[in-house]
Amino acid sequence: MSAGSTTVIGMSLLDSPPTSRPRTLARLLLGAILVFAGISHLTFARQEFEAQVPEWFPIDDDPVVIASGFVEISLGAALIAFGRGRVGVGFVVAAFFVAIFPGNIAQYVDGADAFGLDTDQKRFIRLFFQPLLVAWALWATGAWRDRSAPR
Repeated sequence: MSAGSTTVIGMSLLDSPPTSRPRTLARLLLGAILVFAGISHLTFARQEFEAQVPEWFPIDDDPVVIASGFVEISLGAALIAFGRGRVGVGFVVAAFFVAIFPGNIAQYVDGADAFGLDTDQKRFIRLFFQPLLVAWALWATGAWRDRSAPR
């Protein structure tokens, strides 16, 4: 493919445009997962999420879980709704995943059981999935690749 060509031959998933079907499906799926997770924060999994709030965090667990639930619903809805603002949304979602990572670490360090993570090994393995979520948000929205593109 030449620099000025619009023909796409032999394109890999990593090179596909942000509006490609795989990226769009990945963005919509991540959005749906975030909306579901946010709703679960507010309803049936509230105690499970409270187990992830670090003991050192200066705010009570329940308000943190409620606030993060609303944030997850908002971020998920933004992933689903915003095609044009996808780069900014992608960076915000990735930053959110980084921001909540200390909760995953605290769950491992404190040995807190939640979401079927009832052994240190399971809690440790889970830590490796957070960077994958960051990468998913950046790839699905094309945020990293298109970070300096004119909007």
